[in-house]
Amino acid sequence: MITTIFFDLDGTLLPMDQDLFTKTYFGLLAQKMAPLGYEPEKLIGAIWQGIGAMVRNDGRRTNEEAFWDVFQTRWDRDVLADRPAFETFYRDDFGGAQSSCGFQPDAAALVRDLKQAGKRAILATNPIFPAIATRQRIAWAGLSPEDFEWVTTYENTGYCKPNPRYYQDILQRRGLKAEECLMVGNDTEEDMAAETLGMEVFLLTDCLIDRSGQGAERWPHGGFPELRRFLRKKEVLSEHGRDKAGEDAV
Repeated sequence: MITTIFFDLDGTLLPMDQDLFTKTYFGLLAQKMAPLGYEPEKLIGAIWQGIGAMVRNDGRRTNEEAFWDVFQTRWDRDVLADRPAFETFYRDDFGGAQSSCGFQPDAAALVRDLKQAGKRAILATNPIFPAIATRQRIAWAGLSPEDFEWVTTYENTGYCKPNPRYYQDILQRRGLKAEECLMVGNDTEEDMAAETLGMEVFLLTDCLIDRSGQGAERWPHGGFPELRRFLRKKEVLSEHGRDKAGEDAV
């Protein structure tokens, strides 16, 4: 029986075009840091190198440490002294990236219905953002961190998707068994990797990412109505639960 549902955030609970979001986010950050002498193209390149370090991380340090260890080597200056400026960006300016995202009310409704049904919810968003940015993206989806018993961020995690150890780390931290968990996400590589541990998976296709061209047919898939039907079939939700926010199932 499925007791716990892992949710991806970007493109799953929070609809977005990943490329548009990244362009908007980096544009805002470059604009904020330019007065401090950070040339935009070099800044963005250094960020991508830091992200690469997080993706390769092996758990011996946090993703936060992996990022800054690489990022600071790309500059002939004391970058760490400027960390307060980066933190100010996430507090005051990162919210501008919400304009590149959509909103899916069925996402928040589903998370809350699952909690009402006594299920555990984990936010398994790729931990390449600091907590302050993750909290904002959760809010854009109409939810709060308190809707989840665990949220991965770059401060508290030492792995990234699609490394199966990312999922294994969550299972161990929360005392979960893989066979009792379901991963819901929109990325065939990053999110469906949970299947290798014995977790069930559901591929949300509203904002599908399929870099390798595997297609959706390999896994249970569809939008939120199909996800609800899948959860009822698995007896995770009652047959008499809500199909959509505010609507009774028929």
